[in-house]
Amino acid sequence: MWTPLLFSLILVCGMVLGFNLRDSLRNKRDIGTVILRNDRLEEIIDLVNEKYVDTVNNNTLYKDAVSGILKSLDPHTVYIPPEDLQEVNDDLDGGFSGIGVEFSIMRDTIAVTGVIEDGPAAGAGVETGDQIIKVGDSMVAGVNITSDRIIHLLKGRQSSKVYVTVMRPAGALKQVSITRGIIPIYSIDAGIMLDSVTGFIKINRFSATTFTEFSKALQKLKDKGAKQLVLDLRDNPGGYLDAATSIADAFLDDNKLVVYTQGIHSQKTEYRASEKGAFEDGKLVVLVDESSASASEILSGAIQDWDRGVIAGRRTFGKGLVQEQYDLPGGSALRLTIAKYYTPSGRCIQRSFAKGRDAYMEDYEKRFESGELLGADTAGNADTTRFYTAHHRVVYGGGGITPDVYVPYDTSRFSVTMESMIFSENLKTAIWNYFMRNRSRLNFKDIAAFNHSFNDEAAIKDSYLDMLSGGKRKDALKELERPVNADYFNLQIKAQLARILFHENGYYAISAKEDNAVNKALEIMNSGQYSKIISGK
Repeated sequence: MWTPLLFSLILVCGMVLGFNLRDSLRNKRDIGTVILRNDRLEEIIDLVNEKYVDTVNNNTLYKDAVSGILKSLDPHTVYIPPEDLQEVNDDLDGGFSGIGVEFSIMRDTIAVTGVIEDGPAAGAGVETGDQIIKVGDSMVAGVNITSDRIIHLLKGRQSSKVYVTVMRPAGALKQVSITRGIIPIYSIDAGIMLDSVTGFIKINRFSATTFTEFSKALQKLKDKGAKQLVLDLRDNPGGYLDAATSIADAFLDDNKLVVYTQGIHSQKTEYRASEKGAFEDGKLVVLVDESSASASEILSGAIQDWDRGVIAGRRTFGKGLVQEQYDLPGGSALRLTIAKYYTPSGRCIQRSFAKGRDAYMEDYEKRFESGELLGADTAGNADTTRFYTAHHRVVYGGGGITPDVYVPYDTSRFSVTMESMIFSENLKTAIWNYFMRNRSRLNFKDIAAFNHSFNDEAAIKDSYLDMLSGGKRKDALKELERPVNADYFNLQIKAQLARILFHENGYYAISAKEDNAVNKALEIMNSGQYSKIISGK
């Protein structure tokens, strides 16, 4: 009676042993292959170290070797060296450990231009207008310090202490002990009302905290009466896929498909609207431009394909690839493309990179040279395959999201000279000096009060011009001879001062008044254009 049971037991044990041995041998073969390949690379590097005519840097050799391997892949698969990894992760994680101040280097001195509310520096008594003289034992004033260096000194392990010596506006020195904490990196630049019924939200990236930030900003605008929304994704390079799909869920209903991803080694994964969205009704205009990429294109593509809103601006970057980050030994990482993403209509908007990385970037730069950004979008469609929106409007893939309403780059006021004036260190210094001299009377209760009452732009402009000499002063005066240029320069002065007083909300509340894309969005929503566009009629 026991004989059959004994044979069955032996058979089962043999099968288990066989399967385990097979997996073990397969793993050994795989490991052996990796070791063999790794040995080849190590052998070459060892030979270079031992025999090469000059001294070489091992880290550079490894970095160049990895770059050579990745060169034949897509342009968005990248190696992140150890010295860059923390900063990259901080941007996407939405925070870092520091003291919580915003600063600007003016005349080789670090001026505190903002203190994060309830942050470590605020708790230690640091105020806007203080100048940082020393961090620990390191002198940081008058030593030609860089922004990267001061950031390195102020960042540190959470709960660690740093001693900072500051000079008060009155000239008194004070040393403060600050316990570092987690400082948020906000991905929502602004959440403001453009008029009594129109909200405006500017997203600069899609990080781990973006959806939470967006939800709070949207609720505040709805509480103020927002019934329609302008969502600004211009200059947004993308970020986390989940952040984009979660925001899309706020606009879409009925389990609608937001995006799906698929690759040779990645099975098809669908992302759908799953919850009652906070803004499923109400007019929506999404602003995009040539620097809107990846997650920005996922969100705008879903809005366009479902005819949920109007896309306005210029053709987007054209990145339809999904990356996954893998940590490597030594503190580096590999951001590897694992799949392509497809909008609900089935289009992949990734531009071709068949001709290599250099040609890929040149194709993007040609937009600036061809005049595409200044007039109607005449670039054509790289992929002529037709896809259809929910209302049967024709859309294309292969070259970014083509907006429903084209808004050219505004050059009527924004010349190269004007751009250099607006973003110059001299103008920044003139505005800061004005703020420091007049801070006691710049106590407006809100942005609206500031916008209504402040009219001293001429004083700041004169201070700026006094800093210039020779050809630069002559060029600036010539630029300001045109009334439209002078008005725009004054607007930028006011907007930058509003940023000091009311942070980014202040800047966008003032600058939006002369933003041609924002004004176009308002025109679309407040006329019959909106319903005609999304209905396909």
